Amino acid sequence: MSTSEPPPWPHCTHGADPAANSVGCRGIHVPGHTACLAHLADADRDAYLAGLTVGSDIDHRGTPFTEPLLDALLNTLRDPATGHARLGTAHFGLATFQGDAGFVAATFQGDARFEAATFQGDARFEAAIFVSGASFESATFVSDVSFQSATFVSGASFQSATFQDEASFLLSTFMSRSDFRAATFQNQAWFDLATFQGGAVLELATFQGDARFISATFQGDARFDSATFQSYTSFMSATFQGDARFMAAIFQGDALFESATFQGNAEFQAAVFERWVSLGPLVCAGQVSLSGAVFNGPATLSFAAHRLECQWTRWLSTAEVRLRYATVDFAHAVFEYPLTIAAKADPFVLPNGQPVAEQVLAQVPDAPVRIASLRGVDAAHLVLADVDLSGCLFTGTVHLDQVRLEGDCSFDAVPPGMHWQRGRPVWFTARRTLAEEQHWRAGQPGAARGWNVAVLGAGRAGPTQLAPVYRALRKAFEDGKNEPGAADFYYGEMEMRRHDRTGTSRAERGLLHAYWMLSGYGLRALRALGWLAVTMLITLVLMMGFGLPKETPKQEATGTVPSGGGRVTFEIEKGNLQNPTGNRFTGKRFEKALNVTLNSVVFRSSGQDLTTAGTYIEMTSRLVEPALLALAVLAVRGRIKR
Repeated sequence: MSTSEPPPWPHCTHGADPAANSVGCRGIHVPGHTACLAHLADADRDAYLAGLTVGSDIDHRGTPFTEPLLDALLNTLRDPATGHARLGTAHFGLATFQGDAGFVAATFQGDARFEAATFQGDARFEAAIFVSGASFESATFVSDVSFQSATFVSGASFQSATFQDEASFLLSTFMSRSDFRAATFQNQAWFDLATFQGGAVLELATFQGDARFISATFQGDARFDSATFQSYTSFMSATFQGDARFMAAIFQGDALFESATFQGNAEFQAAVFERWVSLGPLVCAGQVSLSGAVFNGPATLSFAAHRLECQWTRWLSTAEVRLRYATVDFAHAVFEYPLTIAAKADPFVLPNGQPVAEQVLAQVPDAPVRIASLRGVDAAHLVLADVDLSGCLFTGTVHLDQVRLEGDCSFDAVPPGMHWQRGRPVWFTARRTLAEEQHWRAGQPGAARGWNVAVLGAGRAGPTQLAPVYRALRKAFEDGKNEPGAADFYYGEMEMRRHDRTGTSRAERGLLHAYWMLSGYGLRALRALGWLAVTMLITLVLMMGFGLPKETPKQEATGTVPSGGGRVTFEIEKGNLQNPTGNRFTGKRFEKALNVTLNSVVFRSSGQDLTTAGTYIEMTSRLVEPALLALAVLAVRGRIKR
């Protein structure tokens, strides 16, 4: 209300200046008089005060109080049994307290209304009790204000209040909803050990000085949406029994949430952390949401939580995220500097050496930290350590080949054992797979049981999209000097190429299919050795049946002996080879056939006399069998290479 506007009650006109359009004093008339308490004649004031009793209702809206005048008023309302003032309904709206205002241990049995009041000196409400509603909306506290150990039984409203100096709510208790919406704290604000039983609303509040909520307890929802913390902010050891909302809040100074406990959800969507921030170690039984948040400075996040949402989060400095239990979604997050996401096996430890209590997570299974999605992320600066990637969605991740995987980063596996697919038994080669391949295979007609079905919102990705993902992860493992670990991702890449009907030609798919059947893309030594054994057996049988002649031809010497004597010349030739007949599978023929077969494996000629068919059989085996042996050696090498 403007100073030139008359208040909506019969008011004192002391000091009015019609020429300056001033209404003068705006104090409400004392009942039975035409002046406010401050400008009442001494005799009339004494008579009014003498008529008051403990617990009386009072109405002094707009009245300017000096310190002696306020003391005189409160002295008449003191309870002799306690020595403290006890008021009924008290109206002090637009009142001005020119000196210190001492309401220490006062009890307000009715509404306590200080809307737009101005406290020019210290305002002291230590141990005050507000039985009914307490309203300090738009009040201005020029000097220190203290509500230490105050009790607000019903609603407390400090909407748009201005605290120009220190504001202390240490050990205060808000038994119903407390509303600090759009309040401004220009100096330090102390809420240490305060208890908010009915929830707290501090939306749009501004803390220009330090904001301390150390060991505060919020039994209802706590709402700090769009609040601004310009200096040091601490919620150390605070307890939020309901949801805690810091949506679009701005932390311009250091922010600490060490040992805070969230029994509901902790929501920091679109919050801005302009300097160093330490969120945790904290415990959250629900979900911690940082989606859309911006971290301009170094960040250390230590959460023991059920779930962590970091979609569209921007990290403009180095950051480390240490987690327990949580399932994490980092879809479309932006990392401009190295960021580490690491799982922690043991409970977090505080600086004093004590472990962080995790009772609120007692019902949560001790599961590994899971990454749900990295879609849209530039992974060039990303480090993952000891996390479960079995359900992680990778399609759309940029520079995935540069991601660093440290420790035990596990992936999903193919269904074990025998399965029936389209009426025939199948066994899947043991390997690590991506979640999206699991989803794709589960969605195929006649799919075998055991593949994981896609969850809602996972989207669709086929072989065309998955082959580059497998290729990038293979390169990441190879760059980390983990050749055996890269083998499974090479296998997955080749599998996706073999099943890709749009990006791979039919001839190439046929070649890949043969490569898969013969040796599992050069990665399955037993498969190659199995085919080698089959090929050798076939060669052995064919040699015994068709390749070896009926009998070894004997050498024949032909020549001419001149009658007169002299030098004799002989030509040695073998007889014609005869195709075998009769019983071909004898021990002697087996030995010869085995000799031919074994020499073919190492690409050597056996030197045996062979039929025409045998010659071609040997040529074919000398081409096929060494190739199969080489594939087996390649597969073994791929598993032991360092």
